Amino acid sequence: MNNYDVIIAGCGVAGLYAAYNLSRRLSVLVLAKRGLTLCNSALAQGGIAGVYDNPLDSPENHKHDTFVAGGFENDPESTDILVNEAKIDIAEIIRLGVDFDKMPDGSYHRTLEGGHGMHRIFHHKDATGFEIESTLLDTVRTLENVTIWEDAVMCDCRKNPSGFSFLVLKEGQYHVCNSRFALFATGGIGRVYEYTTNSAIATGDGIAIAYRMGAQIKNLSYIQFHPTAFNNKNTRECFLISEAVRGEGAYLKNCNGERFMHNYDARLELAPRDVVSHSIIFEAKKTGSDNFYLDITHKDPEFIKERFPMIYRNLLDAGFDMTQDMIPVFPCQHYLMGGIKVDTSARTTVEDLYACGECSCTGVHGNNRLASNSLLEALVFSRRAAADINEKAPQRSGAFMPYNFDLNENAPHIPAGLRTEIRRIMQQAYFVIPDIGALSSGYERVIAIKEVLDSGRFCIDRDYVEARSLATVAYIVLGEAYKIAFESEELPHTR
Repeated sequence: MNNYDVIIAGCGVAGLYAAYNLSRRLSVLVLAKRGLTLCNSALAQGGIAGVYDNPLDSPENHKHDTFVAGGFENDPESTDILVNEAKIDIAEIIRLGVDFDKMPDGSYHRTLEGGHGMHRIFHHKDATGFEIESTLLDTVRTLENVTIWEDAVMCDCRKNPSGFSFLVLKEGQYHVCNSRFALFATGGIGRVYEYTTNSAIATGDGIAIAYRMGAQIKNLSYIQFHPTAFNNKNTRECFLISEAVRGEGAYLKNCNGERFMHNYDARLELAPRDVVSHSIIFEAKKTGSDNFYLDITHKDPEFIKERFPMIYRNLLDAGFDMTQDMIPVFPCQHYLMGGIKVDTSARTTVEDLYACGECSCTGVHGNNRLASNSLLEALVFSRRAAADINEKAPQRSGAFMPYNFDLNENAPHIPAGLRTEIRRIMQQAYFVIPDIGALSSGYERVIAIKEVLDSGRFCIDRDYVEARSLATVAYIVLGEAYKIAFESEELPHTR
């Protein structure tokens, strides 16, 4: 009953679009860690970048902007695919019913965001990710070959002679599910920080499990800090003030109510995200204050309410009217450019294991993602993964050979406070500008925490899975940062 051709871990845009593009002859199981729309995809506000039905723009222009934002560390082949195949997937999701905003003449409204030289961002108000996620979910639910499990935690995944075995915790019960192919679309790592724009499920589970399976992990220390998260200083999950707000003319101001970006970059508020985040940190040191604001009060109030209804409502609930008040903002962990290393068909270094979306490293983002390229990457490379699986599937047959998981029955719960400690270490040691003093001691402590979780016998529940994932992610990130900071290949040894 739990044998499938393909198991997809993750129910965001990448996971759902892969399921949609898989052959209807293949049996598919999609695992949603919690609710079906609780994912980073659904939180994406700004839009999806791409050249589609626009004679004034070109894929080469899009590629140029992507390379500039990414510090020219982008993978050329993957980036070529991203910008040239954008039209395929934008056209397809429109066909499926995604409702992008239009101009009065019926043409699509394209907005501008930081780092882009052209208006090429398709959007649905300020809730584009949720619009795409919801449309894909409605579509995939109609497919008879696809089963979706909600509130299903991927506790482990192991390679076996017939493919893969997943240990899944669903409604308090353990299930062993087997497949010929596995696709990880588990999202980002935001919850490894004290403050993040990511959803509650973003604990790096797919990356950590792939790492233990022997998959190559690349550039996990390439972490993007969004410059304009709502700074209410009260909650771990920080509400994002979209790049598009600056694209529509908002100004960044310091604690004195003064614009300051002209002191750091000629592109002003529309410089790439890493530049703006660094500028805010420099300005904070200069002024001695971490009070910064986004000001769009000079724009027409009705335009603001119509263009940014979700942001407007959320800020109003927090006591701010963005048509009249400046919005408190500060940089916050937002996105991961590195991840599970994949090729242009989303294949990892483990045979028949694929990775798509934020948990993967296609190389298209270089060292800093260009705004609104993430949803595009999720679509393009999950479609390519599905195509590769469709081609290989007829050659995979035979009896399933499940892995025998040790469930650690009656084992104790993990020690309290480990996740909180990991988040504090990451926030102090590796924020926008790394703290070299905190990096060495923090890395040593993370090694010790990881050793406890890897070698100890604990109850295999959501807390254990997430804590172990966070420890593994922090270990890899700080290990990469340690090498760079101390210009040495010598790392502290795992005890």
